[in-house]
Amino acid sequence: MIACVLVMATAFGAFAMGWGNHYAPLPQKKDDFRLEGPFTQGNLSVFLVHGRDKIKGQTFITLQEALIQRKVIVRETREVNSLSIENVSGEEVYVQSGDIVKGGAQDRMLVTDLILPPRSGKIAIDAFCVENGRWSRRGNEEVTQFNSSANVVASREVKLAAKQKSSQSEVWAEVAAAQDKLSRNVGGSVKSAASPTSFQLALENKQVTASADSYVKALSGIIVGKTDVIGYVFAINGKINSADIYASSALFQKLWPKLLQASAIEAVAELRHGEKFEAPKPVDVQGFLDDGDKGPEKEKNVSGRVQMVTRDSKDNISFDTRDRAKADVVVHRNIIKKN
Repeated sequence: MIACVLVMATAFGAFAMGWGNHYAPLPQKKDDFRLEGPFTQGNLSVFLVHGRDKIKGQTFITLQEALIQRKVIVRETREVNSLSIENVSGEEVYVQSGDIVKGGAQDRMLVTDLILPPRSGKIAIDAFCVENGRWSRRGNEEVTQFNSSANVVASREVKLAAKQKSSQSEVWAEVAAAQDKLSRNVGGSVKSAASPTSFQLALENKQVTASADSYVKALSGIIVGKTDVIGYVFAINGKINSADIYASSALFQKLWPKLLQASAIEAVAELRHGEKFEAPKPVDVQGFLDDGDKGPEKEKNVSGRVQMVTRDSKDNISFDTRDRAKADVVVHRNIIKKN
């Protein structure tokens, strides 16, 4: 059963207007951000974030679309933690951290967001292996390139191991833990004979996708007809997990199916049979979002165009992707609960 309550945000609305500047709570205005929810299915609760576009009219192609349309080439470098990516089209391509690229010598997750300009040339992008042991062709897949990116990492712990701790060994350990959780909750091993350590192949497992399907069917339509939804926050077993907020409703709409699928799979992995929980209160979700402005800042130039700003507070870690080509607008904010 889906439950929905509309909640107007004040402090969060003020934060969102500044995208990185903390303001005192302001009266609700027409263009302030607001939360809607929770929408709950099983042990997964979702809050939608409504707000105005910061880059109205801007349309990015996602990595998934670009690979299908052969507008981007992701090349193997034979280095575990670095790949090469090139936009060969005349359109701008948005790559999101956590995207898994399948194939090559090992499946990888991309660590940082990236905006690829038209005819970008080859650009290096940081990556972590989400498949331990393979270093050769798998079946009929191309070993020098990655030709699909249908999934995003479906584990908060894997994301933290990569984005916060920058530890390949911890990424492998958390991938194995996620596979074990999924195997317990779907009633059989999710490890593929083609590559038992592959997180991507585990996410494609028929039992996993079937188990996630009830969540996806119940929640996929919650954004239909809502042209101002720019992000979401999700909670599992009543505990806030992560948030993804974008500068464009159109971009969020494109990414929503992939994001929801990952959240649903993570909910399956974390399912506690027989336990009851309550969805987080809207005020707690708002506090979580406000916390994205707290903590010491670290800046990293991902490319000549993109800058990543990380803030590490006591409870959460946030990542802002700034686009220098658009007056440093924050194209994507990802906030992850640390524990």
